[in-house]
Amino acid sequence: MERMPALYIGHGAPMLLDDPLWSSQLRGVAANLPKPKAILIVSAHWESEPVTLSSPEAAVPLVYDFGGFDPKYYQMKYETPDATQLANLVTKLMPDTESVHQSNRGLDHGAWVPLKVMYPDADIPVLQMSMPTTNPEGLIKLGKRLQSLRDQGVLIIGSGFMTHGLPFLRDWRIDANAPGWSSDFDIWAAESLANGDIESLMKFKEVAPGMPYAHPTVEHFIPLFITLGAASDSEATPKTLIDGYFMGLAKRSILVA
Repeated sequence: MERMPALYIGHGAPMLLDDPLWSSQLRGVAANLPKPKAILIVSAHWESEPVTLSSPEAAVPLVYDFGGFDPKYYQMKYETPDATQLANLVTKLMPDTESVHQSNRGLDHGAWVPLKVMYPDADIPVLQMSMPTTNPEGLIKLGKRLQSLRDQGVLIIGSGFMTHGLPFLRDWRIDANAPGWSSDFDIWAAESLANGDIESLMKFKEVAPGMPYAHPTVEHFIPLFITLGAASDSEATPKTLIDGYFMGLAKRSILVA
């Protein structure tokens, strides 16, 4: 079985589904990967300790965790196959001292929106895992525990947004120019990733330009550390798959081998 990579992707809002450029970019990412046997995704929108898994049942209802959007988004479905086997695999990888909680929660929009674009047939088992901490070191350690799933055909995805300063946006057009804090942070992150400077990335709150405007809260950046932890070689340079901006926010998405 071919070893799957791990991804960090931007997921945008539900409007991503109507953005032809970004949708085509995400479809291109999926088209260039081997088809996963299953997908384990960590979204910015689910922080819960201890590690908690979404319902593995087939066709579990979605979580519409957004407000004020076109009614059509609340009617959308993404009915994936049973993911019990993946849930069991994830549970076995956790140490005995750290329990894994099983919930009846469905996929939130940080999971189903990008996956609906990437794998529209919904024919791959999908499981969402909560972020149990905001500590980068802890998330890297969690990613390392998950690394062996990649040898079993599991695609690991951290889903967030490279910049997410929503309170500071003034131009809400999809093609708006990026504010300085957004482009500065994005360039810094790209350079840090290219240089393998994980230490700087972990200290982003203190050292990154554009802070705290780029991330007034950290939940959209830190799924990156799950992805970096799941890398086969921590010294290898991540590959940028998507760059550019959406409403001025950096949609940089990466792959680690």
